[in-house]
Amino acid sequence: IPVSAGVQGACELFGYDPLYLANEGKLVAIVSSVAAEDALRLMRSDPLGRETAIIGEVVGEHPGRVVMNTPLGGHRLVDRLSGEMLPRIC
Repeated sequence: IPVSAGVQGACELFGYDPLYLANEGKLVAIVSSVAAEDALRLMRSDPLGRETAIIGEVVGEHPGRVVMNTPLGGHRLVDRLSGEMLPRIC
């Protein structure tokens, strides 16, 4: 999942995990693998979608779970958030 350098730096400084912070103005779209590249190209054609990325795929290996590949080549089970998503600035 792309995380900007500024956000990553702030998270490291304050001990936050960027996956569990409030993040407004983002979209997660579930698109068939056949249409994924076309959807990516279409979304990137808009200036607001220039950082659009394919971040995963649905597989049968871990039903109902999200498993993330880490930057170091490992795997991480992404747990559901429990409690409040902090900090919230609205």
